[in-house]
Amino acid sequence: MSDLFEALIPISMFAGLTLVACLYFWFRYRGRQDMQETIRVAIDKGHELTPEIIDRIGQPKPPKERDLRIALIWLALATGLVLCGVAVPDASGDAMRGLMAAAAFPFSLGVAFLIMWRYASSRD
Repeated sequence: MSDLFEALIPISMFAGLTLVACLYFWFRYRGRQDMQETIRVAIDKGHELTPEIIDRIGQPKPPKERDLRIALIWLALATGLVLCGVAVPDASGDAMRGLMAAAAFPFSLGVAFLIMWRYASSRD
């Protein structure tokens, strides 16, 4: 019985990742399909569509604060990992070092997005 559960762990992980990827591509496909249907209905009703309007409908501009939002999410994740390491009672300190090592990746991504946000806001 224990062997069955041990085998289900990697299977469920890969099945979950596959499900997330499939849902991402399906929703992206549905968005494009809805956009094309909107353009089709507008043309059928006789509205004039300029290339700028079609471009705006198809690819909306991301908000100016997008990089800042992503940076805050990555920094919050890194902070959560460090706080989890602090909360784990471990006399040797291995848990703290391990979680700080794991937090280094989201922390560096958060800092990179902060730099990109700062660079883009100074350019505007």
